[in-house]
Amino acid sequence: MSLSPTAYLAVSLFVGLSFGVFLQKARFCFVSAFRDFVAFKDTRVLKGVLAGVFVMTLFWSAQMATGYFRGFWTPAWGIGSFIGGFVFGLGMTMAGGCASGTLYRAGQGYVQFWITLLFMGVGYVIFALFFSTFRAYYFEPLNPAPGTSLYLAFPWSPAITGAAFVAVGVLAYAFVVGRTQLPDEPAGPSSTTTGERAQLTVAARPVRAVTAGLVSLVAGIRQYLRSFATDDRPVAARLKGTWDARTAGIGMALVASLWFWVHGHWAITGSEARWAGYLLGGAGVDVQSIEYWGSVLFHEGDITITIDMLMIASLVVGSFLAAWFSGDFRLRMPKLNRLHNPIVGGLLMGFGSRLAAGCNIANLFSGVALLSVHSFLAGAGIIVGVYVMTRWLYREVGCAL
Repeated sequence: MSLSPTAYLAVSLFVGLSFGVFLQKARFCFVSAFRDFVAFKDTRVLKGVLAGVFVMTLFWSAQMATGYFRGFWTPAWGIGSFIGGFVFGLGMTMAGGCASGTLYRAGQGYVQFWITLLFMGVGYVIFALFFSTFRAYYFEPLNPAPGTSLYLAFPWSPAITGAAFVAVGVLAYAFVVGRTQLPDEPAGPSSTTTGERAQLTVAARPVRAVTAGLVSLVAGIRQYLRSFATDDRPVAARLKGTWDARTAGIGMALVASLWFWVHGHWAITGSEARWAGYLLGGAGVDVQSIEYWGSVLFHEGDITITIDMLMIASLVVGSFLAAWFSGDFRLRMPKLNRLHNPIVGGLLMGFGSRLAAGCNIANLFSGVALLSVHSFLAGAGIIVGVYVMTRWLYREVGCAL
């Protein structure tokens, strides 16, 4: 899509502000989504993540089919994709916020997450200084397969592939939810005497689980839609209150579709790494001579503010405005005995995001919607990293999963 520089800037600011508002109003964070599910079987935010991914997949696949997109995002892939995601997952769980969650909480006044951002920047700098070493000994041997998307693997329209992926995803979610609603199978031999409870066969249980999950899913959607009709609060009160995570997920998916149209996939840590290089350059460091910034992140060595950097900055502003309007903004100082969390977590996030060629947004949100093979592996690594770190942090009280 061809836009004038002014229009392109306006779209960038609108997209960033919108992301910030949605994230803050729904307290939307991937750490919360996966950690709360692992620790407490709480799916409040997870439902929002899945709703956003599914809606974005449908929109993006339709945009691909009609040519209204800026191209696929397909980094090279291999075991290195999983390892990078795993490191990032460990870091974001320890820090208490993912890449997007860190930004919106920083805008909301949490000093802890400004510290996280600072040490994410340190992680970017470490990676940039040793980029040639990582390229030779990490990326080339561990990610040997050329980047590709499942959209490119089939001869039919991307819209069909996207719809099929969403259908499979819905069935998988229904199975996971539905199996928790089925009665446990008895440990001993069962009797078929009339009047005793019929036991589910091994073959029947998955079908029953999916059926139960779909019934629960439909009921949840009806309740979600009904909540809009039955909410008799004034509009101002609705806007000030906390929003449903599904509303935020769907809203961000629609805004991301606009960004996909005019710019490309939505990502955060790549833009933050550019900010790190730009700020170092402003401090007098010869950033152009550092390969990662001079020729990878900034093309032709032009170390300047890019449109995606402005979008990320406006995300923080959007979060601040939403928090201020709702009365949620105030400076919150971190506890000294937990100061190691944002420091170590931030380092792992910054460093891991570069090993994974992206964060939770680039891989679990945008990359999955683009059916990038790399993102499936990196996303799996992130989820495993969240699981491992959650189990460690909650080792004394236990986890639900």
